[in-house]
Amino acid sequence: MQLHEYTSFDGLGLAQLLREGAVSAAELHDAAQRACAAVNPQINAVVELWPADVSQVDGTAPFAGVPFLIKDVAVTMAGQRSEAGSRLGAGHVASADSHLMTQFRAAGLATFGRTSTPEMAFATTTEPVLYGATRNPWNVHLSAGGSSGGAAAAVAAGIVPLAHATDAAGSIRVPAASTGLFGFKPSRGRVSNGPAMDEIFSGLGVQLGVSRSVRDSAALLDCVQAIMPGEPYVTSAHNFTWLSQVSVAPGKLRIAVQRTASNGARPVPAVDAALQDTVRLLENLGHHVEEVQPALGVSWQAFVHANAGIWCANLVPWIDGLARESGRAVSLDTLEPSTLACYRYGQTVSAVDFVAALDVRNTVTRQAGALFGQYDVLLTPTMPDMPWQLGRYGEKEEQLDGLGWTARLFEHSPYTPLANVAGLPAMSVPLGMSNDGLPIGMQFMAGYGNDGTLLRLAGQLERAAPWLPRRPPVWAGKVQARLADG
Repeated sequence: MQLHEYTSFDGLGLAQLLREGAVSAAELHDAAQRACAAVNPQINAVVELWPADVSQVDGTAPFAGVPFLIKDVAVTMAGQRSEAGSRLGAGHVASADSHLMTQFRAAGLATFGRTSTPEMAFATTTEPVLYGATRNPWNVHLSAGGSSGGAAAAVAAGIVPLAHATDAAGSIRVPAASTGLFGFKPSRGRVSNGPAMDEIFSGLGVQLGVSRSVRDSAALLDCVQAIMPGEPYVTSAHNFTWLSQVSVAPGKLRIAVQRTASNGARPVPAVDAALQDTVRLLENLGHHVEEVQPALGVSWQAFVHANAGIWCANLVPWIDGLARESGRAVSLDTLEPSTLACYRYGQTVSAVDFVAALDVRNTVTRQAGALFGQYDVLLTPTMPDMPWQLGRYGEKEEQLDGLGWTARLFEHSPYTPLANVAGLPAMSVPLGMSNDGLPIGMQFMAGYGNDGTLLRLAGQLERAAPWLPRRPPVWAGKVQARLADG
């Protein structure tokens, strides 16, 4: 299979080729390996490869034989390393599949490697000391976002059509916006984090993936949504598949538009222009759109402080566990300065502080619930700025404490954390392009459990303003074409 052929299909399209007998699972795996070899040296998205088991592929599975990559955090695959992007966890090998990994296997996905993550997934860029910076396929001097930056760069460059990703403050949506992908964060309680974890960051984190097509993310959610024994949250399933909703018209929606972020940040001109274009597109599609400035229910400072307490306190037992298992000391020799600062800050969070932070979470969630009683969807830019130059995010990180690092993360992506705190579904849709050829994502958020509203809207937007034909300068399909021309 030629790379220009392999990269022209989404995941469901590749699975259909396999079912029709046009390609074998081994040929798909070979193409993915060649795609990785062609572009990964330029973007540093994939940190480890292994041979996928394609000896017995269930042709009836939705993603039968489709090459797949998992993020180096949260999900575990028996016998493979899971290092959380950290020198402290370097060499750690998972003893068992997590529930999500079991579901990936049942979906037919052929997992053959790991993608990079910032250390402990605690940044919205992907520049870990352990493996080095992941570069954006649209401009290799820029960040691919984070914390699922490795996954996004791999998909955007054509290594795989979709990849596993996680999101605790925007870590699916930020890299999707940075690299021109569709990134869907499901409602809390749809995807299992077990059995080793009941929650990620006390319910703020969820898992799914990033993809080039809307239907791949929808079908992936169909495959992994399940009620596993002992789940702390169970969000009941509907009597339809998520994939089916992508082709259903959403009807006339009441869409609120938030231009200024809750911290007062305004989008840069290129992002603001893309937002205006999106509003016009929505109006032309028949939706009612009006600008609002929704309230969080607490001050921005209180919002950041509460999240810092939740995040950093959760980090402490995670890091202590890695230290015990590895026999390594918790120090600057094993942790980056920002992670060590967050660890130390987490050690100072008392039980009373933590309960107060959860009370802030409740206040914000109730306020969001009121907003979605008035509107079906909230539209914002995914990011207020274009992707940053590599190295900018970590400037003077050694001068920050855990609260300061969390504040930097939230200031970089101020539109995204609300969905995590309130447990809401949200998505980044690649609707814009800057004059200098960089993708711009628009974020759409809906009320709790209304994932279908977003997927119906996403399908409509994909049909009205298709983005699949866009290709970044670093693209596996182009490599094959250049070799053929030579």
